[in-house]
Amino acid sequence: MAEGGPDAISLRAIARDMQMSGSAIYSCFDTRDALITELINDVYTALVDHVEAARDALRTDDTAGRILAWATALRDWSLANPQGFRLIYGDPVPGYQTPEGGPAPEAAKRACLGLTGLAAAAWPYAQTTQGGDHAWEDFAPELVDTIRRDNPALPPAGLALALRLWGHGLVALEVYGHLGPRSLRPDELYHAEIRDLIRSLRLPASPGDSTLSTQLAD
Repeated sequence: MAEGGPDAISLRAIARDMQMSGSAIYSCFDTRDALITELINDVYTALVDHVEAARDALRTDDTAGRILAWATALRDWSLANPQGFRLIYGDPVPGYQTPEGGPAPEAAKRACLGLTGLAAAAWPYAQTTQGGDHAWEDFAPELVDTIRRDNPALPPAGLALALRLWGHGLVALEVYGHLGPRSLRPDELYHAEIRDLIRSLRLPASPGDSTLSTQLAD
């Protein structure tokens, strides 16, 4: 996958590289789809581990800093693992049949709850500027059920904010090579976008020692 992208995943090629017979590898994975599902789960879990660690390195009351840390970690991981990003967020692997419930339900749930947790922490301040005409019917029912169970006080506009905090659009442009020819400093462009979003939330400066949070609140 690292050499040829998600489209290059092949049980026969893997067996050849591992000096196994074509039939022997099927004792590990019944089908190519089973292998891809396991790979997506591993890659997605690694990404969520990375962004959660960056977020949790800051105080829980430093909401601005934690949002920026999550966003920065997402971009850093994606640029270091471009084929992994493509596997999770890019076009489906040709011929791959997604299992019921998705290929990485636990990792996807962790990512979702991590983002909505950040949105919920910001909401007491952000609700004055992030209202919008949103309703629960605007979102997938299974997503709504998860969010309302874990963040019952968060309104539909809060869920919309969580999806905005996801913010991987510029990252996707960069990973796929569309941003580079147009921006010589894509890192500055990305961080300016995230900082503008955070400033719009009207978050207070952290009572801790995060100079990053203080700068964002100014």
